[in-house]
Amino acid sequence: QVQLVESGGGSVQAGGSLRLSCAASGYTYSTYYMAWFRQAPGKEREGVAAIDSGRTTTYADSVKGRFTISRDNAKNTLFLQMNSLTAEDTALYYCAAARPLPAWYLLRRSEYNYWGQGTQVTASS
Repeated sequence: QVQLVESGGGSVQAGGSLRLSCAASGYTYSTYYMAWFRQAPGKEREGVAAIDSGRTTTYADSVKGRFTISRDNAKNTLFLQMNSLTAEDTALYYCAAARPLPAWYLLRRSEYNYWGQGTQVTASS
């Protein structure tokens, strides 16, 4: 049974940092592409960052230079380091897993097979 469990969310002041983690189990983690999505109240779920089975990464324009996605294949864990947080980053953050994808699909929600339950991130100004 596939499980993705996010942790590390919380409330910070604008300008602060958080590090999200996603523990994966129930499938061959190292062969899947992984991503972080987020959904703010009243908005569509959007892709934030993705990483292939190695170290190649993709970011949404809104987080480039502030967020870093990484993975530890030995520990079946995905990370998202978030710096310089703003109120616009406030959302429920989800990790997701997909079988290998073309690069232009990496932030497309419909391409991901497995999802976690989400962790709340709130940045207040």
